[in-house]
Amino acid sequence: MPDWSYHPIFKPILQKLPPSFSREFIHRGMSMISSSRIGEGLIEFLGHMEPSGMHAKSLFGVHFSTPVGLSGRIDPHLSGMKAFQNLGFGFIEVGPVSIRGSSGELFMDPKLEKIYRLTDASMELMAAKEQLLSLKKKKIPLLINVEGTYQEAMQICEELLPFSDGFILGSHIFQSASQFNQFKYELNKPIILSISQDDTLSLDYGPDGILLTGNASPEELIHKLSALRKLYSEELPIITSGCVKEPSDAIKLLESGTSLIMLGDEYIFTGPGLPKRINEAYTSTFTKEPVEVKGWRWYWLFGLAIAVAGLIALFFSMTSVILPYDESFLGIFRKDIISFNPAILYFMAHDRMTLSGTMISGGIIYMQLARHGIRNGLHWARKAVNIAGAIGFLGIVLFIGYGYFDWLHGLFWLILLPLFILGYAKSRTASASPSSSNLFNSPQWKLSLFGQLCFVILGVSLAIGGMIISVIGASHVFVPTDLTYLCMTPEALNEFNDRLIPVIAHDRAGFGSALLSVGLLVLMLALWGIREGERWVWWTFTIGAIPAFAAGILTHFFINYTDFIHLLPAYFALVLYVIGVIATAPFLLKK
Repeated sequence: MPDWSYHPIFKPILQKLPPSFSREFIHRGMSMISSSRIGEGLIEFLGHMEPSGMHAKSLFGVHFSTPVGLSGRIDPHLSGMKAFQNLGFGFIEVGPVSIRGSSGELFMDPKLEKIYRLTDASMELMAAKEQLLSLKKKKIPLLINVEGTYQEAMQICEELLPFSDGFILGSHIFQSASQFNQFKYELNKPIILSISQDDTLSLDYGPDGILLTGNASPEELIHKLSALRKLYSEELPIITSGCVKEPSDAIKLLESGTSLIMLGDEYIFTGPGLPKRINEAYTSTFTKEPVEVKGWRWYWLFGLAIAVAGLIALFFSMTSVILPYDESFLGIFRKDIISFNPAILYFMAHDRMTLSGTMISGGIIYMQLARHGIRNGLHWARKAVNIAGAIGFLGIVLFIGYGYFDWLHGLFWLILLPLFILGYAKSRTASASPSSSNLFNSPQWKLSLFGQLCFVILGVSLAIGGMIISVIGASHVFVPTDLTYLCMTPEALNEFNDRLIPVIAHDRAGFGSALLSVGLLVLMLALWGIREGERWVWWTFTIGAIPAFAAGILTHFFINYTDFIHLLPAYFALVLYVIGVIATAPFLLKK
């Protein structure tokens, strides 16, 4: 559930439901999706959450891929753990876990964005063990928070020892520092002592780390953190819990010496994309050497070739429409088609013009991704080009099945393939994770989520439309409104020339595969590319879509094929495009 779906759609609905019910409903749903490799792949595709390798650190013998973790208060019943392992977190706090467990009541104030707990919940030991056993694969470290007496804490830790990378306990559990040290020795696992903002801790204790909790502001936590640093070694890991509402809060804490941070109740209101936003903002704080992936030029030429081919195809579709090799295959001339039924030629022109506009738009997006993304080593940009390009090449299989494969398409395929292969081979060093300057939950950011949702729907719609057109072309070839425009049946067309329908079907195959490829480009650019100040992304959407919309809509008016139902998908796509461009402009064009 990315931010672009959470804030515009799900959050308003969930806030009207009882907090405990909505929490479990979402967590169980997310975990159900994460239970299969396909589901995990879908989550990765939608969010591209993996943090940069620059964030990785080792503390008390445990490797953390990122310092951003999740507080156990968010998922006290572990119903969403399978999903949270895939959402960009570096670790998860489990619990608190107690022998008997306890239920907690909570109330939500959406206006103040606060959650009030009358009593804190804890998870019963055996229920926690059962949930941990259900994990097919543990992907990130788990820090288990333990509640109870000394004997109860020892029992819980011994039961959950195989699942834990460290235990979090309150200092009140121990009567003395020697008892704590004995406990730590017997477990032989990292022990993190939890203290609140107002607590003090005897220097006789030797914890592997300290967890600092409280409902303070980041500034107050930083003040307490500074006091702890004066008492303890600089190397002692200190973890903070809560008080992170936006990426700037996390950056302040990390730059002030916090080793790890755990997202608390604020995460519920800010949205599931918060860990990703923090990771990207944190990446921008590291000094990076300028990178230029040389293979980007081949991808850029690949896009240029597609755009030029689209322009050439547009010229012919606006003039002769039928080319000499088409006439050779049909066994008739252009004038024969016009004398029989001029609408046939206009109909073929409309198919070829929409294909041309789609190719030009796709070429522009490929060129932009190569120039601004792959050139700077961005892994997501290379992945987008490779996925869309591979799908586009597979479209050639459709042509073969139509009984007509013209030599110009084959030549075009042979020109593109080496450019794509060279780009793929020479750009393997493009493995960088993106960075972001977005630090605040600003109105521009919130507005951009609506625009991003529109672009995502647009990309999905175009991709589905491409598949439907390919399927229709492979089966019926025509939709009812096509036959109404032609004032003919397929049988009548076959009587006139039995090779005419294969040529029309071949055109639709080209348009369907091109539309599918461009739809995927739009979708992946929307999913992975929208970040504050990324002006090139906005211009790619804005300029890149114009040829496709102009060819796809204006062509129908030129040939007087203006059936509203036939053009409704294009109008719907145009509305999504306009809203997306307007809503993302303040965020993407921000300097």
